[in-house]
Amino acid sequence: MKISERFQSRDATLGVIGLGYVGLPLAIEYAKAGFKVVGIDLDAQKVAQLNAGESYIIDVPTADVADAVSKGLLTASTEADALRACQSVNICVPTPLSKTHDPDISYIQAAVDVIVPNLHEGMLIILESTTYPGTCEEVILPRLCEGGLEVGKDFHLAFSPERVDPGNPVYQTKNIPKVVGGMTPACTEAAASLYAEVMDTVVPVSSARVAETVKLLENTFRSVNIGLVNEIALMCHSLEIDVWEVIEAASTKPFGFMPFYPGPGLGGHCIPIDPFYLSWKAKQVGHEARFIDLAGQVNGAMPKHVVSLVVDALNEQTKALKGSRVLVVGVAYKPDIDDVRESPALDIMEMLNQKGAAVDWIDPHVPGLHGLEGMTKVEDWSAAALAAYDCAVIVTPHGTVDHDVLLEADVAVVDTRNALKGRTSASLSRL
Repeated sequence: MKISERFQSRDATLGVIGLGYVGLPLAIEYAKAGFKVVGIDLDAQKVAQLNAGESYIIDVPTADVADAVSKGLLTASTEADALRACQSVNICVPTPLSKTHDPDISYIQAAVDVIVPNLHEGMLIILESTTYPGTCEEVILPRLCEGGLEVGKDFHLAFSPERVDPGNPVYQTKNIPKVVGGMTPACTEAAASLYAEVMDTVVPVSSARVAETVKLLENTFRSVNIGLVNEIALMCHSLEIDVWEVIEAASTKPFGFMPFYPGPGLGGHCIPIDPFYLSWKAKQVGHEARFIDLAGQVNGAMPKHVVSLVVDALNEQTKALKGSRVLVVGVAYKPDIDDVRESPALDIMEMLNQKGAAVDWIDPHVPGLHGLEGMTKVEDWSAAALAAYDCAVIVTPHGTVDHDVLLEADVAVVDTRNALKGRTSASLSRL
């Protein structure tokens, strides 16, 4: 039976390595479509929660996990031997940067290492982790071929970029178009046939290299444009022009303009990282990615600019940063989620602390932070409690937070996200 026929008949067990913000939503969509799914993760606590029918990700309701587990469609394990029974395996592991901003694909390599002993004829392997063009061909394929199997004939290998947008109420795993490119036409067909059973739209491309580059272009596009508007914001600050008003007025143009918004820095697993994967690969072939690198420099300097705004706000009160009490409002990397990966709030808090400020933070979605010694989470959002601070910095504006309370507390406020749009106060300053 062809692999596509097994997918169509649901006579296939699907493996997912990495049960985080990408892997778990994908596993649940597979289960909803009627597939039996085996999830592999090194985190024993996550595995236990899933097998108990509990979710640990905001975008994945516990009811969906409980339903999949109760029907026997989802099981989780820390042991990779379970992959032996799978007809396909999705790799959904982190791809961070090293300290020198070089790609770190060690998690991908580790995932491939556990697939190899369980690889069998007819198996489909799909990498979803963001990486540089050529990873499938240069890194994964040689390992999978070591046992003598031939790609496109004995097994299939493809790349399909994850496009997860945590907290997005409209676009989620199922209705985001799924780009897929294989090592051979047969590989592309096999991967596309799987996704066609689960996703609303599948977009095949000519190769894995093309698919790998698609994701990097998407996020580099955002990084470069955010870098541009951040630079405009810095210019407007020096010129005493409201950058938010400028963007709002420019957005009335019905063609040739797309609004991007400044902020305290880039956060999340994708936008701060993916452009460096593309830039790194470009350098391997002798091309200097100047736009990409410059945008990275501008965006990376924004937390430092925010700290300077805090200093200015305190100076207006004839106070020094050292010894002042500063409250960071919102530490997740974007509104209405609990994900703090690469959040600029963490850099801002660290800088403020190093300069002698007493830093606290508040975020209704984030239960705790690790590695930030002496910085306390507060729960009291009353004007009376907030009045105890010398300055508050709005880094991430969650929809459930009434930021007007800050103005009632008569505390100096640095608003990096225009959360207090339309409000005026002598104690309020904006990015």
